[in-house]
Amino acid sequence: MRGPVTASDSWASGQSYESYVGGWSRLVAAEFVAWLAVLPGRRWLDIGSGTGALTQTVLVRCAPVEVMGVEPSAAFREYAAAHVPDRRATFRAGEAQALPVDDGAFDVVVSGLVLNFVPDRAAALAEMRRAARPGRTVAAYVWDYPGGMQLLGHFWDAAVALFPAARALHEGMRFDFCRPDPLRALFADAGLRDVAVEPIVVPTDFAGFDALWAPFLSGTGPGPAYAMSLSDEDRAALRDGLRARLPTADDGSIHLTARAWAVRGTA
Repeated sequence: MRGPVTASDSWASGQSYESYVGGWSRLVAAEFVAWLAVLPGRRWLDIGSGTGALTQTVLVRCAPVEVMGVEPSAAFREYAAAHVPDRRATFRAGEAQALPVDDGAFDVVVSGLVLNFVPDRAAALAEMRRAARPGRTVAAYVWDYPGGMQLLGHFWDAAVALFPAARALHEGMRFDFCRPDPLRALFADAGLRDVAVEPIVVPTDFAGFDALWAPFLSGTGPGPAYAMSLSDEDRAALRDGLRARLPTADDGSIHLTARAWAVRGTA
């Protein structure tokens, strides 16, 4: 899904990703494109297009003439192509750091939940700027891993409490740049103008703990990949440790929020 991976990341299944955080990504995507307020009839480039959540949102809400998704995972490209049956959308293999597109070919260049998984973010921003027409929009959003993505924060805090070596994999620590000032600097350093950052907060509600825990057994994404790397005994301990940390209502439901930071600039 999301660019080059580490040993702790796995993006092998589009359906598993949708069950994990895909639905929340779609909620954020809707707020994101509304914030961008792009006029109809534009050409969009979606970098790290994954299962097609952002591409589909653009198609439905922005009346584009074209949306090209660039995605390294074949499994995710296949999922997106099957679930976004719109002739204006195409999905191509490629990396954020070396986009397979011409200079200045797009009016809007975006990425959703991608930049934190790209090893060389400066190179990715340079490529995004290169792909955009002068005076047009370059934008992205990432989860607020350090302080606003509550589910993943609880998960990794529970893991570190039980297994201190998990600290190196904690997404809040790995992706500390996912905050307003570092994001603003990343875009400004790429030569983008009029940089702005905006929070987007969406609900992440679960009917009960089992519904929350099940996606962590899929192996897709850093948290699930870590959970499935454990022995059955250690995974059960992590499950119980996570359950103890969560705010659970009397009816068993769990109500959390997920914050993303959206950032945009002008090429």
